Amino acid sequence: MIGRLFQDHPKSLGMSWAEHGSGAVVIGARMVGAGLACIVHAAVPALFTETAGRTVQSLHDHMVKRKAGAANPNAWPDYEI
Repeated sequence: MIGRLFQDHPKSLGMSWAEHGSGAVVIGARMVGAGLACIVHAAVPALFTETAGRTVQSLHDHMVKRKAGAANPNAWPDYEI
């Protein structure tokens, strides 16, 4: 049970638990930041006009590069975190 919860998914991507966790925290923090920028943009449309789009594009590029550089890129799902 412990292995399934904490180790199976990172191992399937060729990563340790810590590597996977740190990457997920960075991606999550960037997504939260972009979400907050969208909320501010809703109230003040002149602010953060491109933040969400740039963040989504940057995260997509980051994930595509990680998948391409993986030991077994075919094992990675397209929606990997």
